[in-house]
Amino acid sequence: MIKEPEVTLQLALEHGLTEEEYARVCEILGRTPNYTELGIFSVMWSEHCSYKNSIAEIKKLPRDGEHLLVGTGEENAGLVDIGDGQAVAFKIESHNHPSAVEPYQGAATGVGGILRDIFTMGARPVAALNSLRFGSLDNPRTRFLFENIVKGIGDYGNCFGVPTVGGEVFFDDSYQGNPLVNAMAIGIVDAKKTASAVAKGTGNPVMIVGSATGRDGIHGATFASEELSEKSESKRPSVQVGDPFTEKLLLEATLEIIENDWIVGIQDMGAAGISCSTSEMSEKGKSGMKIDLSKVPLREEGMSAYEIMLSESQERMLVVAKKGYEDKIIEVFNKWDLNCEIIGEVIDEDLIDADYSGEKKVEVPAFNLVLGGGAPVYIREKKRPAYLDKKHSFDFSSLPEPDNIESTFIKVFSSPNIVSKHWVFEQYDSKVQTNTIVPPGSDAAVIRIGSSNKGIAASTDCNGRYVYLNPKVGSMIAVAESARNIVCAGAKPLAVTNCLNFGNPYVPEVYWTFSQAIEGMGEACKFLNTPVTGGNVSFYNESPDSTVYPTPVIGMVGLIKDLSKTVTSEFKDPGDLIYLLGEDFEEVGGSEYLKTIFNLVEGNAPNLDLEREGNLQNALLAAIENGLIASAHDISEGGIAAALAECCVANRESLKGASVRIPIKTRADFSLFSESQSRVIVSIAPKNKEAFEKLISGGNVPLTFLGQVTEKNLTVNNLMNIDSEKLSDIYYNTIPVKMSHEV
Repeated sequence: MIKEPEVTLQLALEHGLTEEEYARVCEILGRTPNYTELGIFSVMWSEHCSYKNSIAEIKKLPRDGEHLLVGTGEENAGLVDIGDGQAVAFKIESHNHPSAVEPYQGAATGVGGILRDIFTMGARPVAALNSLRFGSLDNPRTRFLFENIVKGIGDYGNCFGVPTVGGEVFFDDSYQGNPLVNAMAIGIVDAKKTASAVAKGTGNPVMIVGSATGRDGIHGATFASEELSEKSESKRPSVQVGDPFTEKLLLEATLEIIENDWIVGIQDMGAAGISCSTSEMSEKGKSGMKIDLSKVPLREEGMSAYEIMLSESQERMLVVAKKGYEDKIIEVFNKWDLNCEIIGEVIDEDLIDADYSGEKKVEVPAFNLVLGGGAPVYIREKKRPAYLDKKHSFDFSSLPEPDNIESTFIKVFSSPNIVSKHWVFEQYDSKVQTNTIVPPGSDAAVIRIGSSNKGIAASTDCNGRYVYLNPKVGSMIAVAESARNIVCAGAKPLAVTNCLNFGNPYVPEVYWTFSQAIEGMGEACKFLNTPVTGGNVSFYNESPDSTVYPTPVIGMVGLIKDLSKTVTSEFKDPGDLIYLLGEDFEEVGGSEYLKTIFNLVEGNAPNLDLEREGNLQNALLAAIENGLIASAHDISEGGIAAALAECCVANRESLKGASVRIPIKTRADFSLFSESQSRVIVSIAPKNKEAFEKLISGGNVPLTFLGQVTEKNLTVNNLMNIDSEKLSDIYYNTIPVKMSHEV
């Protein structure tokens, strides 16, 4: 038997617990914890599992809505009613730290984990999305991370057989030492056949199913709850290793036992492994578990109880079976060539009781381990960052006006943040399952629901620069833009999942920023009636050189009741009329123009008027549902000039042009590259002109006629006349050329 180290305060500190937390553990147990118990408390009370520094704030988000079928954060994923007895399950989570250290496996297992969260609800995954942040593509390390993270996401999703249909990629120096990898998944389920992550019913068998347990991923949760440093490279064992083929088998076996109603509850073994699944399921069911770790299938010899309890080996589930159905469940997993072992039973007391080789190794109260139970909750010190006043007082009139608008536009349009990300999404199978209606590249992805005429639209959005310059407004914009993208596809926004990527919560300025972001997100979600179903908090996104921009990524889903009304962003036919919905206020604070041309991140985030945003979305959706819209495209990075160019080249096989006249307020560069919110470019067939203008004007939305779709060339006022082939070359070849350098 392996000799375990003596537990001391110093050992507890090395495990990430504070002195006060260690004292609290001793108080709860009435004794000093043994080594395995110390490991369990350290992972369960880490920020990654307990949300101890964030739960007080995130509880302020709107958590109720008419379509929500489970409470926010109560299950592995959010669940929203979409009619006809069906529900959509969806969630987004981070895998930032593992991806920084081991990009391929870190990203791949991020996808695997979020997919398991979906199918443990009883839902079959139908789509995956992601939100990625990197440093400059001119940096060889960035190109290495970019290539391998994208490959990890693509390989896992492709092998598993789920279409990766959308997402976003953003490049900025703030992410140089700490890339962000946020993975989102969506599934469809019969609303009456969902599963819960609960353990109850004294004597019901507890089973571990799926892959065998190894040493990979041990202390992954605590690794994700500390800053990245040079020492992080030595923590490669904390990065799990994924097997998408096994996960596909696990999916089918899991859905079969849920469909047959043979189980009480089921939970993915993600962060903290057996420690997390046993304690969280027990707390939810107000019960406990007695387990024998000797029964856990292992793939490595000599593993200790500590390692078995903390392992984050992938493709595993904990199942609480209905007594009497054990043999049926074992038969199903044998059929799919997967491990399925009874390792214990549910008990009628607040206790996780674990033996190993006949020796008592764990005896801890389950409820004290988890969020909502006895896990610590902190409200950290807040302080408004001093840099904000300086940023907000920046004098934009001091910027020189460009001599040539066309050449300036070419530079802005060539930004990796604006050009096509097809280098990324062409590595993903976006068409598997054959229900992808709108693939990556438009404002939002659209997936058909089964064989029906209904669809789910989905998008991920956040501009970290805006949040850096104004945390509250920047977060409101992330919600509004995600909803705007959903509406541009012809869908009604339903609900939100979020992935909150921030720095060290113990830094008062970081915590103030986090709190403000939550406030802004809450206001926007409440106004737009898109409640937050759950998500993920990722703190400590820092490297020795910098902290990432605060990046609260919004994942949103919407419902299209008639897929024939689906809209995409590209211009369709020469002669179609082009309009601007919304109003420009020449806002270039935090803009792509300011960063690309002047290498500055200054000013304030663009203003967001929620009433104006709501009016725009309602009017646009009504116009789409009335069949009046040929194309719709949100104006974001790069302003109206970049958005028009994207509309011309979005269909690579059928390039178009546009001849437009854009109103100039004070300066041509500010008007063309302004990132004012609540604006959409639409094109319509000439026959729909009268009906369209009447509908929009009745919706209290500013409407400006810009011009017409043409065969080729983007012509803007007398300032720009650029061949569509040139625009296409920039749009589709910028990132491939940069990635052709040695990685």
